[in-house]
Amino acid sequence: MLDKDQRDYMLRATAADGQLRAFVLRSSQLVEKARQAHGLSPVATAALGRLLSGGVMMGKMLKNAGDVLTLQIKCDGPIGGLTVTAGADGDVKGYVINPVFEGYARADHKLDVGGALGYGTLTVIKDMGLKEPFAGTTELVTGEIAEDLTYYFATSEQTPSSVGLGVLLNREDGSVSCAGGFILQLMPGASEETISTLERNLSQVKSVTAMLSAGLTPEDMLSVLCDGLGFRIEEKCDCRFHCDCSKQRIEKVLLSLGEKGLKELLEEEKPVEVKCHFCNTAYSFTKEEITRLAEQAIRPGGEEDV
Repeated sequence: MLDKDQRDYMLRATAADGQLRAFVLRSSQLVEKARQAHGLSPVATAALGRLLSGGVMMGKMLKNAGDVLTLQIKCDGPIGGLTVTAGADGDVKGYVINPVFEGYARADHKLDVGGALGYGTLTVIKDMGLKEPFAGTTELVTGEIAEDLTYYFATSEQTPSSVGLGVLLNREDGSVSCAGGFILQLMPGASEETISTLERNLSQVKSVTAMLSAGLTPEDMLSVLCDGLGFRIEEKCDCRFHCDCSKQRIEKVLLSLGEKGLKELLEEEKPVEVKCHFCNTAYSFTKEEITRLAEQAIRPGGEEDV
């Protein structure tokens, strides 16, 4: 069981007099909440947990409160694909297309996330309130997600980065023992000394979950990663798995079916249940509610709103 006092939070920091920026995260509780919400099998928990952790840190890179980041993986493996959405406030949500499937343990007994994803692409979409959102797509390098995000930063944003992500599960029940991650990015003009010091520090890090399992806090992890680089914490932010869905939002989805589609639902003579992809919350609509929506779906003048 997770310790309730070990809350999830993220640090945003700078180091080496601004030559390096860092994001360090503990996300154990939010990944466990996602596992429970979606009923995830072990490898699906590891995959979605890593993408949620990466997404919430990348969300903190957004400049404005209303900006939205979406990470989407399309792949040919049994997991089917993943989608994660995050904002700048530490909230994140996400889902996998196929949440339950067995197997995919490697010879070293670790979960084979790359095998579960197979070949595919990673797309990063940033909706910053402009006419068109920014979107960048790269191929999956390993499918292990951390390496894929590192490759995305290098190719699409031309930012040398190191991404570490980890999810450790309890063998007994598949629940999350610990989860977290880090993103380290070199700024333009970073010196060779800074680069070599960072490389030395990274070479001494076994894994994110090893640090968390040893009891290290995000502050401790930052100290390890930025040893000798004189870091400064700029912000500390709580993080959570949170979906902003509501019955009113689901009504808008149903309205998009138009009068014809809604009347077809009425013909089934049973309550309609719609589940939110991101959090698996179910919303039920009675016959009377569907009838009301069908009436709303007709514009003034009798034109069907489709």
